[in-house]
Amino acid sequence: MGILENVKEKAEKWLTGNYDDETKAQVRDLMENDVSELTDAFYKDLEFGTGGLRGVMGVGTNRMNIYTVGMATQGLCNYIRKQFGDNTRISVAIAYDSRNNNKLFAETTAGVFSGNNIHVYLFDALRPTPELSFTIRHLGCKAGVVVTASHNPKEYNGYKVYWEDGGQIISPHDKNIIDEVQNIRDVEEVRFNGPAENIELIGSEIDEIYTDKIKELSLSPEIIKRNDDIKIVYTPIHGSGVKLVPMCLKKIGFTNVFNVPEQNITDGNFPTVASPNPEEPATLDMAIRKAKETDASIVMGTDPDTDRVGVAVKNNKNEFILLNGNQIASLLIYYLLTKWSENNKLTGNEYIVKTVVTTELLADIARKYNVEYFDVLTGFKYIADVIKNNEGKKIFIGGGEESYGYLAGEFVRDKDAVISCFLIAETAAWAKDRGMSLLDMLVDIYSEFDFYKERLLSIVRKGKSGAEEIQGMMDGYRNSPPDEINNSKVIMIKDYLSRKAKNIITGDEEDILLPVSNVLQLFLEDGSKISMRPSGTEPKIKFYFSVKDPFTDGDDYDQTNALLDKRIDDIVGAMGLELE
Repeated sequence: MGILENVKEKAEKWLTGNYDDETKAQVRDLMENDVSELTDAFYKDLEFGTGGLRGVMGVGTNRMNIYTVGMATQGLCNYIRKQFGDNTRISVAIAYDSRNNNKLFAETTAGVFSGNNIHVYLFDALRPTPELSFTIRHLGCKAGVVVTASHNPKEYNGYKVYWEDGGQIISPHDKNIIDEVQNIRDVEEVRFNGPAENIELIGSEIDEIYTDKIKELSLSPEIIKRNDDIKIVYTPIHGSGVKLVPMCLKKIGFTNVFNVPEQNITDGNFPTVASPNPEEPATLDMAIRKAKETDASIVMGTDPDTDRVGVAVKNNKNEFILLNGNQIASLLIYYLLTKWSENNKLTGNEYIVKTVVTTELLADIARKYNVEYFDVLTGFKYIADVIKNNEGKKIFIGGGEESYGYLAGEFVRDKDAVISCFLIAETAAWAKDRGMSLLDMLVDIYSEFDFYKERLLSIVRKGKSGAEEIQGMMDGYRNSPPDEINNSKVIMIKDYLSRKAKNIITGDEEDILLPVSNVLQLFLEDGSKISMRPSGTEPKIKFYFSVKDPFTDGDDYDQTNALLDKRIDDIVGAMGLELE
């Protein structure tokens, strides 16, 4: 059977099956008027991946809609029941952000859980993803779901699954849940519309407990009192941070927090930005304009589900510059470890966590304070897993990844931009108390260690030939690694597929005690680090570059920054890479 015949057969089932009239009308319209869109909507089933669902919204088996959400939830219910027993009282928590159809998808999910005799704690309005993680642990739930597509374009929606520890699902639960979801072959198997008494609305009472816990993380309450008037501009970028971030900053003691009224409007179309991704420079433009109007010194913007935060600060020319994710992580970890030391909280049993593609400056800072650090694969779920495995044995201080996600404390098990915004503000107050800005503090960190500079390069190669080219890149560097790059010798290769780290100078090999992953890292004699990671969901390969140079108080920041930028340019050129 050809693709088009298969598509039409699947679409016909939606016309005759147990689907609502509006859905059937939309399918009929596609069949009559848009074969291309019909094909895209039905040529495959929307894949339930290791984190959950994500896709374009619309009718069809390859789209996010109440039927694909319902089938995924039924599979999840079946797995939960197998894990915890048919007769046990089981509860789950559900949250959702500002994306279009999110309340509908959350209520659909709740109805299916209820239909499987699982008690549901459903938030009464949009809430940050990390609050969902907190709620699972606080209410003793066995699992949780947040309806979000994070920072993806407005056409997308998604569905992330969390386990009883509050972290996103990892092995073996991820693969086992996928198997159960794939076993649901027909919408008739889904127990939609369970009894209402199984669904309990939650809201402000959880907000208070959650923000009170965040307040307990404060390491400098007296410093905040002395510097409570720091001017901060915060924007939720139309997302779920609109209530909780300002509430948390106020509760901790900051009195000069300005918003961007146009971006306080909850709107899944994200009308004021091209992208709701705080990694994109233009996303904070409106907030920076507001900061100039109010003479604020810090700008913070969170993505729609409030797990990541972008930051802009003033330089010595009174201009706003954007910090990258590695710089934000370095500021936060330096502040946390310094204050833990000053407050005599370090006992030798504490640790931090970073991902393998995140700046090595975090490891340098940890070594200064004799604090253990863990490297994990890319993805905050692996940081959460380290926290779970060390619970009751060691104390997690903080952690982060270069993609703008950070965490402190152990009561949340995912990156948390509510906590991060509080920590950034407190770090700024601490710096101001010492007569510095955040940028001054970053320069001091570079002076104490080295000036680190990082850059991410994503190369897209579409189609079958593109996938083969990406695989060819990985095979080439894996099987025939260069002796040197940009006139600097390759001295170490870490291959996370073979789980081996090889010292090129001595020939010694060590095992990498992390899960298998298609990641390769080259370490150069001059301190540069190059990481390569193909995407598992997109026709893309990511190259992470990190370079460094000694830096002293008398050195010129802009000049050193430019020199390191050029070094990355030269490495990219030496590797023959081009940006699409």
